[in-house]
Amino acid sequence: MTTHFRSSAVLMRKGNTFEAFEVGRRFEHHWGRTLRNSEAALFSTLTLHFNPLYFNREYALALGHSDTPVNPLMVFTLVLGLSVEDLSEAGGAFLGVDDLAYGPPVYPDDTLTARSTVTGLRDSAKNPMMGIATWHTEGFNQRGERVISFVRTNMVPRAAPVEAAP
Repeated sequence: MTTHFRSSAVLMRKGNTFEAFEVGRRFEHHWGRTLRNSEAALFSTLTLHFNPLYFNREYALALGHSDTPVNPLMVFTLVLGLSVEDLSEAGGAFLGVDDLAYGPPVYPDDTLTARSTVTGLRDSAKNPMMGIATWHTEGFNQRGERVISFVRTNMVPRAAPVEAAP
């Protein structure tokens, strides 16, 4: 059965190529994600992030929070992850994040959504099969409040190589 499946399977290309992007194009990323208290606590534990604000409810309440906030690093990775299918799933090196800013805290049972806007495109100086794309990504809670904002840059595969300038 495995042999038949492999011989009949069709490999589908995933993600967008460099040519699919243009400055100003906006992507409303799919679905969103509801964060649960258990996964927020697990994330902080697995990343050895032992700030009591992220796992001690009484401590968080004493600091004026309504509940234990979700670790901001988890908020960042979740929102970045929501953008991958549209922006970088085709592959290419992750080149960095700039201008990372957090808004109001995220709490368990908040649902986050994300959108990204293409802010820059340029050729790769060394790899004619790649372009370099920059996006401004924002994450929002279910009340429409922006909880995170950052600029991300990736190499993105081209549909075809560009000719080098003489």
